[in-house]
Amino acid sequence: MHAVPTSSCCRSCSRSGTFAFDSYAGAAEPLHGETVTALASAAADHGVAVLAGSFVEDLAASTAAGFETPAGEGYANTAVFLDRDGNRRGVYRKHHLFGYDSAEAELLTPGESLSTVEFDGFTVATTTCYDLRFPELYRRLVEAGATLVLVPSAWPYPRVEHWQLLPRARAVENLLYVAAINGVGEFNSANLLGRSAVYDPWGTRVAALGEQRGLLEARLDPEAVSQRREEFPALADRRDP
Repeated sequence: MHAVPTSSCCRSCSRSGTFAFDSYAGAAEPLHGETVTALASAAADHGVAVLAGSFVEDLAASTAAGFETPAGEGYANTAVFLDRDGNRRGVYRKHHLFGYDSAEAELLTPGESLSTVEFDGFTVATTTCYDLRFPELYRRLVEAGATLVLVPSAWPYPRVEHWQLLPRARAVENLLYVAAINGVGEFNSANLLGRSAVYDPWGTRVAALGEQRGLLEARLDPEAVSQRREEFPALADRRDP
């Protein structure tokens, strides 16, 4: 499997700005809205899987269209996994909403379910940005079979060292791949630091970008996950406290 993360911003975030909270309602869209539809078309046209998002989801509109949502109204920070044919395979709504110097926790509804998708020999899961700080979420994903976690993010300065540490730590402690995809550019007073990177199950950074918008390619091997877990069976030794 080839993973190609980019440092950029999604369509709806580009309209509203990741930290432009006053614009969330106007930029929100349902699961079958402009962002997902455009990226599904691109996935099918080019024969590649795409993680669409994250974007501000209009839960009322999604519910009205027949989609299962955590609430019949309000908004969520949502990412959608699209396969090579543009089919919607997984939906993840951010579980941990950022409350520090942010209105996200006041404006959005947290997700309630995990998302895992079988793709190219991997069990692919998604978490979003601040979720990185909660290792128990990743352990639940491991229990669900995850071998690759995609992490779309809007991680700003000055927390550079945290961004470089946390994805790697999640990869090491769970013996899986983590693709941490960050935005770049300035949104309101937040300056996103970029530095998207892919970490293997041993915590080695196998591909990385700098602070500017860019594209990188990483070759991922599903056998590397099972091999590491067999050679170093830390997950099997885990005990509940």
